[in-house]
Amino acid sequence: MSHTDKTTVAIAGGGPAGIMLGLLLARAGVDVTVLEKHRDFLRDFRGDTVHPSTLQVLDELGLAEELEKRPHRKVTSLTVGRSGDPIVQADLASLPGRFPYVAMMPQWDFLDMLTDHARAYPGFRLLMNAEAVGIAEEDSAVRGIRYRERTEGEDGGGREHELRAVLSIAADGRDSGLRDAAGMVPTELGAPMDVLWLRVPRGSADPSGLNGSLGEGAMAVAIDRGEYWQIAFLIPKGGFEAVRAEPIASFQETLLGLLPFLGDNVREIDDWSKVAFLNVTQDRLERWYRPGLLAIGDAAHAMTPVGGVGINLAIQDAVATANLLSRPLLEAQSDPDRFAKTLNPELLARVQRRRRMPTVGTQAVQQLLQRQVISRALAADAELPLLLRAIGGTGPWSAVIARVMMYGLRPEHVRSAAVATPAHGGAGPPA
Repeated sequence: MSHTDKTTVAIAGGGPAGIMLGLLLARAGVDVTVLEKHRDFLRDFRGDTVHPSTLQVLDELGLAEELEKRPHRKVTSLTVGRSGDPIVQADLASLPGRFPYVAMMPQWDFLDMLTDHARAYPGFRLLMNAEAVGIAEEDSAVRGIRYRERTEGEDGGGREHELRAVLSIAADGRDSGLRDAAGMVPTELGAPMDVLWLRVPRGSADPSGLNGSLGEGAMAVAIDRGEYWQIAFLIPKGGFEAVRAEPIASFQETLLGLLPFLGDNVREIDDWSKVAFLNVTQDRLERWYRPGLLAIGDAAHAMTPVGGVGINLAIQDAVATANLLSRPLLEAQSDPDRFAKTLNPELLARVQRRRRMPTVGTQAVQQLLQRQVISRALAADAELPLLLRAIGGTGPWSAVIARVMMYGLRPEHVRSAAVATPAHGGAGPPA
């Protein structure tokens, strides 16, 4: 162990949940350190969806105008159908609020924007190349995070450090190492599909928005990213090797049959190296916390790609956590014996109680769609349930699905006080 450092809140994971929580806590005057195992945010996150609920949070933080300055694409329509018959057809422009659209924004730009503003607060610190590898425990409570300083060319090697904290946060995703180190095991809920991600150039005469299509034994969703389509091609769970065994030309024809507007551009996918595989999981922790440790975002509840809600639920978790914990953390920060004491676990239980209903409810909606639509499509079931055929299209079914997926079942709003002042006259959000 090289050395021991101290902070009030230690966060493992520099994704949307971790960075947003770090920003909100620093804004409230709490000292916070975020550990991110990579050297930068420049990775392909596939979905990159910023929903109206998250846009509202950014507006409450004074960041809506900043987002407008950064590259993004506004998606205002959502259509999923089979053979020209819509199952879900929603005009997002009819949604209430200031942001009736989904902003498709590269996640590295989104994280850079949040980090730029978080760094303006003196209590915020972000350590890159810092991989959480374990927990520090005393008296059956988590007292901090052990992390490895990753060094170029060292295959995960590097010096180990200990970061003591009043509260440690597992925000390091669905494969959370911190959650595993704490012995917190999620319950697997199952998913009928995996996803292949790829990009196809978008023509000027192509449709816009988000377009999904169900075939017999296949399903694809095309997301309008401006110059290209970002495509999710759904396959039966565990079926990647069978798909890959076919000639790439067969894959092109299947894709073209589902999304005929792709035209000759589909020929750009001429090698399997241009197709990325995502192992889809859905799970949930029964208990999101231990004394001194709280899991949020995918570390607490992994979502499937249905509706693109994962990022936005993670942001909602972060907002709720800051709303409920910033004041007690600020009080604990002034206690000279804080690292020998345990933050009241009931405070962490309140976060879970606040966020459990929207998590369980959203996963239930995903499971309904997976069971009634996706599983049937991937099984080459030509008959969709009568209920879906009866209420499909532009009716109430589409409106309900759009509302749940765009805003969530319990949208969170920033209620934590802004007591810190951006350092050095920086361009942080207004206090």
